[in-house]
Amino acid sequence: MAGAIGRTSTWPRSRRLPVDAPTSEHGRRHQIVIGRSRALGRLALLASARLCGIRVGVTATARDASAVLRAYPHEPDGLLTVNADVTEPEQLMAAVEAGLAEFGRIDIVANNAGYGLIGAIEEVSDKAARALFDVNVFGVLNTLRATLPTLRAQRSGHVLNIGSVGGFVTAPAAGLYGASKFALEGVSEALHGEPAPLGVRVTMVEPAGFRTDFLSSSGMQVEPASIADYVAGAGPVREALAGYDGHQPGDPVKAAKAIVDITQVAEPPLRLQLGADAIERVEARLDLVRRELGEWRHVALSTGT
Repeated sequence: MAGAIGRTSTWPRSRRLPVDAPTSEHGRRHQIVIGRSRALGRLALLASARLCGIRVGVTATARDASAVLRAYPHEPDGLLTVNADVTEPEQLMAAVEAGLAEFGRIDIVANNAGYGLIGAIEEVSDKAARALFDVNVFGVLNTLRATLPTLRAQRSGHVLNIGSVGGFVTAPAAGLYGASKFALEGVSEALHGEPAPLGVRVTMVEPAGFRTDFLSSSGMQVEPASIADYVAGAGPVREALAGYDGHQPGDPVKAAKAIVDITQVAEPPLRLQLGADAIERVEARLDLVRRELGEWRHVALSTGT
């Protein structure tokens, strides 16, 4: 069983690299990265931090924290890896305690855990749908409950919820994944205002197609096309995604740097779209909403007293 280590835990923590305790006064920041085995999270919260010239301490959690160390075998001081499953609140609490014991504070929380699911709505089983939401939605809520008390006490910090443009506009065969990211959009929008008076910031990151491992078997679950009636409606998306892995237009290193950049501005955005294809899809969705709003405005207004 994957475990997290805190000051009171008996689970072994993964090998870590020593670091001086970071403090914001000296230009050092502590980042807690949840689900850091995913490629974009690895790049954004460590490699790009170095590119931006930031001195950081990173607490990285994953079900298999050793995967993080394998990805970065020669990292400089400042990396603490901890086994933690986002669906286990106690493990996350212990992981946060381990990070605080090592670095003393939290400056950035990056919720990067998640995976994709392809299949028409009716084709996805209840078990598969609930498992998806357990990670993509409730895992984020578990992380927020583990980290927000510290951010509130500090009166500072930045929460980065790594979502998808699929949480703003979805497509056939991607409905359940989109639904999980739509839920994260709602959480982020509300959370953006709740701790804002305390100095805690929240940004929802909406990447489109980037050359990461997301579309690989480790990042994407594909349900069988079991209902022939949905071949016409969901089949084209299935086919497009099957040949898309490795051919996405986005550069993940540039995306990672953009994510890090917004943590250094005084007023970061609520939403950050990444990629020209993200902008295209968002603009098309907004155009559709405006068009339908205009066409059906008379019906909406007819319901008043």
